[in-house]
Amino acid sequence: MNILLIDDDPTNLDLFGHMLSMLDGVATVAMADPQAALAWCENNTPDLVLVDYMMPEMDGIGFLRAFRALQGMATIPVIMVTADTQLSIRHEALRLGANDFLTKPVNFVELNARTGNLLTLRRAQLQLADRAAWLDAAVRKATADIEAGQREAVYLLARAAELRDPETGAHLLRMAAYAELVARNLGLPDSECGLIRAAAPLHDIGKLGIPDAILLKPGKLDPEELTVMRTHAQIGASILADSASPLLQAGAIIAQSHHERYDGSGYPHGLAGKAIPLYGRIVAVADVLDALTSSRPYKQAWDFASARAFMQQSSGTHFDPDCLAALFHDNTALAAIHTRYTGPAKPFFPAALKEAA
Repeated sequence: MNILLIDDDPTNLDLFGHMLSMLDGVATVAMADPQAALAWCENNTPDLVLVDYMMPEMDGIGFLRAFRALQGMATIPVIMVTADTQLSIRHEALRLGANDFLTKPVNFVELNARTGNLLTLRRAQLQLADRAAWLDAAVRKATADIEAGQREAVYLLARAAELRDPETGAHLLRMAAYAELVARNLGLPDSECGLIRAAAPLHDIGKLGIPDAILLKPGKLDPEELTVMRTHAQIGASILADSASPLLQAGAIIAQSHHERYDGSGYPHGLAGKAIPLYGRIVAVADVLDALTSSRPYKQAWDFASARAFMQQSSGTHFDPDCLAALFHDNTALAAIHTRYTGPAKPFFPAALKEAA
């Protein structure tokens, strides 16, 4: 434990240092200038301060006021040495946070007893701080474990929905990574970017409620079937809407809004422009990009240049122009995501794209 001694009289510093050396595990730092002591405290933390009141440049009250203002010094024990008649000084020192006093001439037994008591208090403070830090780390780990479990459950739930559809699990991974990239390029906070990536795979969870005869129909859907297929957006939102989890709440927003179109021609509610939740606008561009650049039984995979040219034609109608610009802001990052989760796409630009429900 370190005790900072402050007194303009070198004899007093030597005397206090000698008396305190009798305490086990104690080291002293002696300073005759309170300003120098304050400078030392900016980079060091004493466990106890013993300061004289009567000093020429800065008295003990001035030191105590400045010391308590330093970061991390609000709870460090302080003993002030005063004359026995200076009650007004003691009252002011107490108001500023002094913990104890010693009266001149200082008695050896009293000095060691009072410093020993306050060092015991300081040890308890440090133990509590260590315990608080340990608890904080434990809570953070437990929270991270819970969030990891949630993300795994979300992916598996989304994968269950995808297994009823011709698409693959790699689609979920690519689309979610594209969505996170868009969010980052839009300048969203890291926590929100991670949330979007974790929730994006739930975009089509509502397909669990679509009959196989419609969901797996190889040909074009008739108007009635298309109406049923389009209910998957609201079904997905209904599945997730009542959850208290921020992750599932984000999934509900995405499921319900990722088929809305910027010009208001989408579904289920015909929202337009910024009225469409941002998460839905982000996932809309990510989902379509992956649909275009992935092979399907009815088409080859497009390259990114072809996909970009095609999607740019729908900027401001199907897609939010800002989200579309953010999607194609970093072609290198797009290619890295695509390569990580699938093989390279072949250059291809067919005359028509089979419309996704």
